[in-house]
Formats: sequence, C-alpha cells, structure tokens
Amino acid sequence: MNELPLDLVRTLLAVVDEGTFDAAAAALHVTPSAISQRVKALEQRTGRVLLMRSKPVRPTESGEVVVRFARQMARLERDARAELGLEAELGPARIPIAVNADSLATWFLPALTRVPQQPPVCFELHREDEAHTTALLREGQVMAAVTSSPDPVAGCTVRPLGLARYRAVAAPEFAATHLAGKLHEDLPEAPTVTFDRRDGLQDAFVRSLTKGRSGAGRIRHLVPTSDGFRDAVAFGLGWGMVPEPQAEPLLLAGRLMELAPNRPMDVPLYWQQWKLDSPALSTVADVVATAAAEALLPDRGSGARELPS
Repeated sequence: MNELPLDLVRTLLAVVDEGTFDAAAAALHVTPSAISQRVKALEQRTGRVLLMRSKPVRPTESGEVVVRFARQMARLERDARAELGLEAELGPARIPIAVNADSLATWFLPALTRVPQQPPVCFELHREDEAHTTALLREGQVMAAVTSSPDPVAGCTVRPLGLARYRAVAAPEFAATHLAGKLHEDLPEAPTVTFDRRDGLQDAFVRSLTKGRSGAGRIRHLVPTSDGFRDAVAFGLGWGMVPEPQAEPLLLAGRLMELAPNRPMDVPLYWQQWKLDSPALSTVADVVATAAAEALLPDRGSGARELPS
C-alpha cells in the first residue's frame, strides 16, 4: 500500500463521522469538491473503494481499516501532545467503549468511577449486545469493548474478564400457569422475554434442556433495557435469563422463582482494545479488569458458554 497522507485520512474520517460530504466540508472549512477530491485521491492510493456513497455514507470493509487507523493516529497525536504539556488546549480525553446492557446495569458503571480524572477523561459508551460489540471495534467506532468473543479483532488485544452468571427465572404466578409440568416440555411453549431479536440466551438455555431439539417459544416480548427486562419477567410477562445480581433481590423477596436452580448459564466476557501505547486507555483497561474480577465469577474453563450470535 502506498503512503497514506494524514490529511487524506483525516478527511475520510470526517466524512464518516459527519455522514455526508457537505457536512464534512463544513467541519473542515473546505468545499465539498475538495472533500470529494481528497477521498478519491485516497481511494486511488489504496486501490480500493473506501466509502459507500449512501446517506449517511458508510465505510466499506477497506474503509473501516482506514477509519480505525485514523482514530488511532488521532489518539496517538493526542497522547503525544499531552506528554508535551499541551493538555489545556486539548480538553478532556475521549474514550469510546462498547459495552453490553447487562454489564452497564450491574458492574461496569461503578468501575468507571474509579478511573482517575487527572487528567480528565470523558467516556462515550455505546450499548451493544456482547456478542456484537466487536463489530464497533472493527469499524473503528470504539477504542475498547466488553465482548463475549475471545477472538481478537485485527489490531486489538484481548484479556479475559470473567463469567457473567444468568439465572432462568419467572414470576411464581407465571410459573404456576405456564410451567406446572415438566420444565423441558413446558418451557419451549411458554412466553419468553428477550432483550432484542439478537438475544439468543433464552434459546440457548432451552436447547440445553431439550438436548438441542427446540429453542424458546414463539411468543417473545422484546424489552431492550436491562432493568426493563428484569421487571417484565417479575411482572409475569414471560420467563427469562436474568443476570444473577439483578435476580437475587427479587428471588429473596419472592417476586421471582428460579426454574432450574442447578443450571445457571455462564457467559464469558472479555476486554478487547486497540493495540496502542495510550496511558488513558491503559488506565481504563486496568480499572475495568480489577472491577470485573470483583464482580464476575472466575473463568476456569469449566462449563462456560458464549452467547450464540
């Protein structure tokens, strides 16, 4: 690949971030024609189409590589300026992170409060299912992610965080109505609560009961917030896999009952981040790893299962 001039790389990043050539031109104080010429020049240098000319524009697979490179270069430039004592004119460091909703609702936000704020750091959190957070890393939208994938994204490192334990639970009244017989026979027909259409945890649990013969039922209530998901199960809308820290208080209060006490489902979580010598990112990673070790179960490789994609 020919040399990638930084002004062309930054222009491509501006187009992706702003969504259109006109908006990127306004942000960079140049004409739309100049933006178009720079993008074409970069595509000629790489020999690849880097943008899909849609509204908003989207990077191609090759474009994602260049966008990720652009963000990494911006991060390195910022760190270098900070080391030179130029922090005041930079403003706070921005750390974009992809994290799943259940981690956000339980252990992740308290972890971020432990990150030192001298120099100041701003967190930009992107909520995404743990089986899909790596897509945001691959696209260059985030610098780090909590994910269920142990396979590193290109240009990233991986470290295990631990196991997030889920319990199959339902409201007692719901169980009396829908699950009065044999669990492996009733559960595939019972209404269920799911986080979104990509949430496969309920299906995975039912398959574990039925030896793969069937998944969760066809009546699926989509509730795309972690607290709302728990409450929907507690109100009797359906059964669901609730994170253990959220389930325990309601189990003790009698608002929930566990359907299979000896069959928890453990989801391994990992921290993936860019391979950058960035002090701010390294500090966040260490804090997150410490908090995860306190909040999650240790992963000893026994019975841990990933969420299906």
